[in-house]
Amino acid sequence: MSESTTATSAWQVGVRELSAAEQARILPAVRRRRWSERVRLLYPLAVRYHRAVKRLDWMTSSTPYAATHDVEDLQVRIKRHKSLLLRQLGETEMWMQHNKVANLKLACAQVDGLLIRPGETFSFNKVVGNATRRKGYLKGMRLSNGQAKPGIGGGICQLANLLHWMVLHSPLTVTQRSTHSFDPFPDNGRVLPWGVGCSIVYNYVDLQFRNDTDQTFQLRVGVGDRYLEGEILADVPAPSSYRVFAKDERFLRAGAEYFRRNEIWRTVIDRRTGTPVRDELIRENVAVVKYLPVDVPVLDVLV
Repeated sequence: MSESTTATSAWQVGVRELSAAEQARILPAVRRRRWSERVRLLYPLAVRYHRAVKRLDWMTSSTPYAATHDVEDLQVRIKRHKSLLLRQLGETEMWMQHNKVANLKLACAQVDGLLIRPGETFSFNKVVGNATRRKGYLKGMRLSNGQAKPGIGGGICQLANLLHWMVLHSPLTVTQRSTHSFDPFPDNGRVLPWGVGCSIVYNYVDLQFRNDTDQTFQLRVGVGDRYLEGEILADVPAPSSYRVFAKDERFLRAGAEYFRRNEIWRTVIDRRTGTPVRDELIRENVAVVKYLPVDVPVLDVLV
């Protein structure tokens, strides 16, 4: 660890100075593990239970889910973004990332051209479906307890990340989104703020967003030579534009564990005048850090 991360009396914080989210993640007395974490044999049973509950929810839900595709583009671009396909992430084996690219092509084919009409909800798991070997998915990088491990369909969460980032720059309303509880890699070449990504587990850990406007939106996604590329299109211009940013980030140490915390905010801007209208708190993130933070201040939590 560098000198700048060595905790001193100037870099300490008491329990009462932690936010509720920080306390829930950091304090041993609060951070109780689930039974499926304590007894590993229970984990597959827990997965089956959650999947069964979600299937029942889908069968009985009156939610109108988006399911119509159109090969013709809508006229107005709301947001465009692209993310690098291959990155050097610590000691992660690159073959998993190359397989990830193949997985992303399959997932993009299910999403590309999808229309989200007024009142409809997009569900990543309903649209993409279960990423199985039979459908052609390969072993790509999946995060399990903060470690990169090979798994069938690994890497398609990058598509969910891209969609979520674009949706934050649109009038669409995010209704379900789960983040990774671990920060597995240092910020090597990071473009987006830490904490805007998504965790996807078929079928019960989902990314969902709803169209509460009178506009129709369209998702366009695809895999290019170097980037995963995406656009959100609409039939008419949106009245607002958006700026998404992170603030109040800090690293904390409790015992032998490190944690990272920040807040994701969004500024809503009147598109006609360019005037900021309001700031919205999107989410407070707190995650276990799986690498040694260097060249950043680290606060020691006084438990």
